[in-house]
Amino acid sequence: MKAAPLAAKALISAAMLVVSAAAFAHPKLVSSTPAEGAEVAAPARIEMQFSENLVKQFSGARLVMSDMPGMADHPPMNVAAAVSGGDDPKTMVVAPKQPLVPGTYRVEWRAVSSDTHPITGTINFKVK
Repeated sequence: MKAAPLAAKALISAAMLVVSAAAFAHPKLVSSTPAEGAEVAAPARIEMQFSENLVKQFSGARLVMSDMPGMADHPPMNVAAAVSGGDDPKTMVVAPKQPLVPGTYRVEWRAVSSDTHPITGTINFKVK
Protein backbone atom coordinates (compact mmCIF):
# COMPACT_ATOMS: atom_id res chain seq x y z
CA MET A 1 0.00 0.00 0.00
CA LYS A 2 2.85 2.41 0.73
CA ALA A 3 4.40 1.91 -2.74
CA ALA A 4 1.46 3.59 -4.54
CA PRO A 5 1.65 6.92 -2.61
CA LEU A 6 5.45 6.91 -2.96
CA ALA A 7 5.18 6.32 -6.72
CA ALA A 8 2.58 9.10 -7.00
CA LYS A 9 4.89 11.51 -5.13
CA ALA A 10 7.80 10.57 -7.40
CA LEU A 11 5.65 11.13 -10.49
CA ILE A 12 4.49 14.54 -9.23
CA SER A 13 8.08 15.55 -8.40
CA ALA A 14 9.27 14.52 -11.85
CA ALA A 15 6.46 16.47 -13.50
CA MET A 16 7.35 19.57 -11.45
CA LEU A 17 10.98 19.31 -12.57
CA VAL A 18 9.94 19.13 -16.22
CA VAL A 19 7.61 22.13 -15.85
CA SER A 20 10.21 24.22 -13.99
CA ALA A 21 12.90 23.35 -16.55
CA ALA A 22 10.58 24.52 -19.33
CA ALA A 23 9.94 27.77 -17.47
CA PHE A 24 13.67 28.55 -17.52
CA ALA A 25 14.26 27.65 -21.16
CA HIS A 26 16.00 30.32 -23.20
CA PRO A 27 14.59 31.41 -26.55
CA LYS A 28 16.34 29.88 -29.54
CA LEU A 29 16.15 31.03 -33.12
CA VAL A 30 14.16 28.32 -34.91
CA SER A 31 14.11 29.81 -38.42
CA SER A 32 14.41 33.01 -40.38
CA THR A 33 13.31 34.38 -43.72
CA PRO A 34 15.67 34.95 -45.42
CA ALA A 35 17.66 32.07 -44.00
CA GLU A 36 21.27 32.31 -42.82
CA GLY A 37 23.58 32.58 -45.84
CA ALA A 38 20.75 32.97 -48.37
CA GLU A 39 21.09 35.06 -51.53
CA VAL A 40 17.72 36.67 -52.24
CA ALA A 41 15.93 39.46 -54.05
CA ALA A 42 15.48 42.47 -51.75
CA PRO A 43 13.08 41.35 -49.00
CA ALA A 44 10.42 43.77 -47.77
CA ARG A 45 10.79 42.24 -44.31
CA ILE A 46 12.96 39.80 -42.39
CA GLU A 47 11.11 37.38 -40.10
CA MET A 48 12.63 35.41 -37.25
CA GLN A 49 10.77 32.67 -35.42
CA PHE A 50 11.88 31.74 -31.90
CA SER A 51 11.20 28.74 -29.65
CA GLU A 52 9.67 30.86 -26.86
CA ASN A 53 7.27 33.80 -26.61
CA LEU A 54 9.30 37.02 -26.66
CA VAL A 55 9.07 39.92 -24.25
CA LYS A 56 8.78 42.56 -26.96
CA GLN A 57 9.91 45.55 -24.90
CA PHE A 58 13.28 43.82 -24.25
CA SER A 59 13.73 42.08 -27.61
CA GLY A 60 14.89 43.76 -30.78
CA ALA A 61 17.20 43.81 -33.76
CA ARG A 62 19.18 46.06 -36.01
CA LEU A 63 19.92 45.68 -39.68
CA VAL A 64 23.48 46.38 -40.86
CA MET A 65 24.81 46.50 -44.40
CA SER A 66 28.21 44.90 -43.98
CA ASP A 67 29.53 45.43 -47.49
CA MET A 68 28.52 47.00 -50.76
CA PRO A 69 29.74 45.79 -54.15
CA GLY A 70 32.59 47.99 -55.39
CA MET A 71 33.12 49.64 -51.99
CA ALA A 72 35.50 47.31 -50.17
CA ASP A 73 36.63 49.99 -47.70
CA HIS A 74 33.15 51.07 -46.68
CA PRO A 75 32.48 50.43 -42.96
CA PRO A 76 29.31 48.59 -41.87
CA MET A 77 26.28 50.86 -42.09
CA ASN A 78 23.07 50.76 -40.05
CA VAL A 79 19.96 50.45 -42.20
CA ALA A 80 16.83 52.27 -41.03
CA ALA A 81 14.33 49.58 -40.09
CA ALA A 82 11.33 49.09 -37.84
CA VAL A 83 11.34 46.08 -35.50
CA SER A 84 8.10 44.55 -34.31
CA GLY A 85 6.45 41.30 -33.45
CA GLY A 86 4.07 39.60 -35.80
CA ASP A 87 0.75 38.15 -34.76
CA ASP A 88 2.67 35.27 -33.20
CA PRO A 89 4.46 36.19 -29.92
CA LYS A 90 7.37 33.96 -31.00
CA THR A 91 8.03 36.08 -34.12
CA MET A 92 10.21 39.15 -34.57
CA VAL A 93 9.92 41.19 -37.79
CA VAL A 94 12.51 43.62 -39.18
CA ALA A 95 11.08 45.88 -41.90
CA PRO A 96 13.56 48.08 -43.79
CA LYS A 97 12.23 51.60 -44.27
CA GLN A 98 13.51 51.63 -47.86
CA PRO A 99 14.23 48.93 -50.46
CA LEU A 100 17.49 47.10 -49.83
CA VAL A 101 20.17 47.58 -52.47
CA PRO A 102 22.49 44.74 -53.57
CA GLY A 103 25.04 43.82 -50.93
CA THR A 104 25.61 41.76 -47.80
CA TYR A 105 23.41 42.34 -44.76
CA ARG A 106 23.53 41.24 -41.14
CA VAL A 107 20.61 41.18 -38.70
CA GLU A 108 21.88 41.49 -35.13
CA TRP A 109 19.09 40.29 -32.86
CA ARG A 110 18.42 40.12 -29.14
CA ALA A 111 15.64 37.89 -27.81
CA VAL A 112 14.27 37.87 -24.27
CA SER A 113 11.59 35.45 -23.11
CA SER A 114 9.83 35.11 -19.76
CA ASP A 115 13.04 33.89 -18.10
CA THR A 116 14.45 37.43 -18.75
CA HIS A 117 17.78 36.03 -19.94
CA PRO A 118 18.82 37.80 -23.18
CA ILE A 119 20.08 35.69 -26.06
CA THR A 120 21.82 37.32 -29.03
CA GLY A 121 22.73 36.22 -32.51
CA THR A 122 23.12 37.22 -36.12
CA ILE A 123 21.69 36.28 -39.50
CA ASN A 124 23.71 37.05 -42.63
CA PHE A 125 22.23 37.19 -46.12
CA LYS A 126 22.94 38.73 -49.51
CA VAL A 127 20.67 40.80 -51.70
CA LYS A 128 21.21 40.20 -55.45
